[in-house]
Amino acid sequence: MKFTKMHGTGNDYIYVNGFVETIENPAEFAKKYSDRHKGIGSDGLILILPSETCDFRMRMFNADGSESEMCGNASRCIGKYVYDKGMTDKTEVSLETLAGVKILKLFLNDDNKVVKVTVDMGEPELNGLKIPTIFDMPRVMNKTIDFGSAVKYNITTVSMGNPHAVIFTHGISALNLPQIGPVIENSSIFPHRTNTEFIEVISRDYVKMRVWERGSGETLACGTGACAAVVAGVLNDLNERKTTVELLGGELNIEWCEADNHVYLTGGAEIVYEGEIILIDNA
Repeated sequence: MKFTKMHGTGNDYIYVNGFVETIENPAEFAKKYSDRHKGIGSDGLILILPSETCDFRMRMFNADGSESEMCGNASRCIGKYVYDKGMTDKTEVSLETLAGVKILKLFLNDDNKVVKVTVDMGEPELNGLKIPTIFDMPRVMNKTIDFGSAVKYNITTVSMGNPHAVIFTHGISALNLPQIGPVIENSSIFPHRTNTEFIEVISRDYVKMRVWERGSGETLACGTGACAAVVAGVLNDLNERKTTVELLGGELNIEWCEADNHVYLTGGAEIVYEGEIILIDNA
């Protein structure tokens, strides 16, 4: 079975062309091959599939095998994959996800290869129950939560098709995310668990971020998380609607457009290598 290793701002996944390859148990495949010591090593598995309503369909599995609704970094990589491999000649591509239809705008270099992608991430969801959280509130904003285990933070919650808890704080480089992250991710206030972003505001249009991703742990980048961070920053009057987010894997440019209420995510996408797996079991 052939695969492609790709990353968007360091957020790396195994990409499989579902038009020609079949994985019977993608959850187990993701768990096995995402292992960075005994597998390929990745933040998870991305399947590129046919769609009845869009140009392509994405399924995303985290490193623990759980299926997620949406990934902004993976969406950009899919845009590069399908164009560079001749699966489409469009520079505006529709992508079906569990979080709805996303539109990818592809930017090409002189060699006709995709170097940058803007994803229309749609409107952020702010209603507490719809994110989902246990809070029946129009917005969960700067709310103090004692998570136990000596973890207490003010959170602002946002859904970009998947749940996020955004925390504005200082000294994020020194945070012990492997200790803090699981406590928040698995808190009972998040019925579907949550991704958690720790944000340090540098200026009105530049913030730094570390992220603990639901089902994967700390990653070098999270596109939906960067979008959620900028939305939360605007709600708390900490940053502008157009803000650059610096992650461990690089920078993403985010705009929460006032005209249509959509969030736009722009960043690069890169192919790391191609490979082939000889499957010796049903994984």
